[in-house]
Amino acid sequence: GEEKCLKGILHKVGKDMILLNDLLDKMETEVNQQEKLKNLLQELQQAAERDLKEAQHLLEHIPPHLPKPTQNCVTVPTVKHEEQTKVAEPEPAKELAKKKRVIKEMALIMAEEFEAVPAYLKGRLAYDQINAVIQELNKAIVNKYKIMHRPLKSLSFASRNLYDRFIQEETKDTKGEFFVVEADIKAFTHLKVDKRFHSILSILRHCHRMREVRGSKLVRYVVC
Repeated sequence: GEEKCLKGILHKVGKDMILLNDLLDKMETEVNQQEKLKNLLQELQQAAERDLKEAQHLLEHIPPHLPKPTQNCVTVPTVKHEEQTKVAEPEPAKELAKKKRVIKEMALIMAEEFEAVPAYLKGRLAYDQINAVIQELNKAIVNKYKIMHRPLKSLSFASRNLYDRFIQEETKDTKGEFFVVEADIKAFTHLKVDKRFHSILSILRHCHRMREVRGSKLVRYVVC
């Protein structure tokens, strides 16, 4: 330290040592934080694994005495068919609120119902696949009858064409019922009307979720 030529170097080394100590302190703080985060993640993983085991246990041991779900319904404003082509004065908001029509949907299949389905009907079909198709069919039903229940003057050209087709497909056997045909399924869902689809329909008929009404070379899938 007494050599003048080395004083500058010694001073620089001292400053570098201070910077290194600061850097080491920051690294130690970061390591401690990462250690805490690792421990927290391990606890979360263990909790998630416990929840997964409990959920799997519940799924495999659903009590058979649980009540079945009620029919799902969607309400939309309705106007009678014969009144839709007439130009009428606007009705008060209270009267419109009172005029509601329920759109009936298929209830999902319960686990116990699926277990009771004969093996020759189920084949390799899974429980979740059946309910996924029910949800898609319900989507088609709701979309169809939302159009049916709207005033004609409010429909677009495409919706008006659909409305006309819906009316033509109705028969005395489907009066007051909710049904879809293959064209509705293709228009409103992503379902493929193939052999697998028809196998699922057989299960839905067996479980009394739907029935078929045939006529005029058309199959109508009616909600039970």
